[in-house]
Amino acid sequence: MKASVIVFPGSNCDRDVQVALGQSIGNAPDMVWHGEAEIPETDLIVVPGGFSYGDYLRSGAMAAQSPVMRDVVAKAKKGVPVLGICNGFQVLTECGLLPGALMRNAGLKFVCKDVHLSVEETESVFTGGYEKGQVIRIPIAHHDGNYYADDETLDRLEGDGLVAFSYCGPDGGKASKSGNGANPNGSARDIAGILSDTRTVLGMMPHPERLSDPALGGNDGRVLFDHLVKALG
Repeated sequence: MKASVIVFPGSNCDRDVQVALGQSIGNAPDMVWHGEAEIPETDLIVVPGGFSYGDYLRSGAMAAQSPVMRDVVAKAKKGVPVLGICNGFQVLTECGLLPGALMRNAGLKFVCKDVHLSVEETESVFTGGYEKGQVIRIPIAHHDGNYYADDETLDRLEGDGLVAFSYCGPDGGKASKSGNGANPNGSARDIAGILSDTRTVLGMMPHPERLSDPALGGNDGRVLFDHLVKALG
């Protein structure tokens, strides 16, 4: 299996993803600079977290205009799976591969902590290693993670099973009812990650690469990478 990780100026999680994904694959993914026009032949593209271009404008807006993103979009439309994490999720909404937008956190503060997620959908190459309704723990680190979409889009995402992860309490209870910051950013309907209509593009705010080794405190994120390799290898 071949994987590619996009590298933007200011990104700070690209190497983390390279290491985490490389552990599952058995070889290091290609690191593709944002200025490249084409991505080498690949089975998976990861748009990593971090602060591309410093996030000084609307988060992900500048990165979405990078030359390489034209090829990311083209390959995604041909069926190559694309995973966007945190800032990568923002980039995928900005370039039109996923609906909605990521706004400033409801508390207007940067939030960095572990959160609990409910796995809402397992029918995808990304989430098939989990059980539906399973509660997992994954770290977050963002200032603009407040997912927004109009009610019609939200109804469609939920109705078509395109919500991959939702924020929840430790017991799996709805974040909106659990309180205590279970929904850390105010995202509509507690959404933490969504799939495209084809289920081949996933955008998620939490960082699975940051909990993919016992030395990091757990393996809940490793499941996602391992299943990608199983599904695409």
